[in-house]
Amino acid sequence: MPGNPLDQFKKRHDFLVAIDSDGCAFDTMEIKHKECFIPNIIRFYDLQPVSKFARESAEFVNLYSKWRGINRFPGLIMALDLLRDRPEITRRGVRIDRLSGLADWLARESKLGMPALKAEVARTNDPDLKLAYDWSQAVNESIDAMVRGVPPFPYVR
Repeated sequence: MPGNPLDQFKKRHDFLVAIDSDGCAFDTMEIKHKECFIPNIIRFYDLQPVSKFARESAEFVNLYSKWRGINRFPGLIMALDLLRDRPEITRRGVRIDRLSGLADWLARESKLGMPALKAEVARTNDPDLKLAYDWSQAVNESIDAMVRGVPPFPYVR
């Protein structure tokens, strides 16, 4: 099994230029969120009765606001918080619980990725964290199945 390619990296300059390719070099943000993240939010958080509004809230947070590109876990909480505050949700009798376990983890964790979340789920068995982990895993599987063949933006070499 190959190691981390950066372990063999040899410094040749006093600077490093790094480009976040997702949404910067490759036009993948829309397909990832609209086809992978949001359908799984609706599925895992039982938002089928308010799916239209769930889509609007999640698209706003992750694609069309100043938070575009935010890490998936704070983005999930923000989208659900925004959705919870909508009067249409109350009128439809849908209850959206606060993800206090996930929020608490976000407040104390600096590495907001799957390995750290998996370790925290194993340590605490918190249901909010477990659901967020399962959702995130499903998002990754959806991305693997859905997002392919997306070329770079025009004029990106």
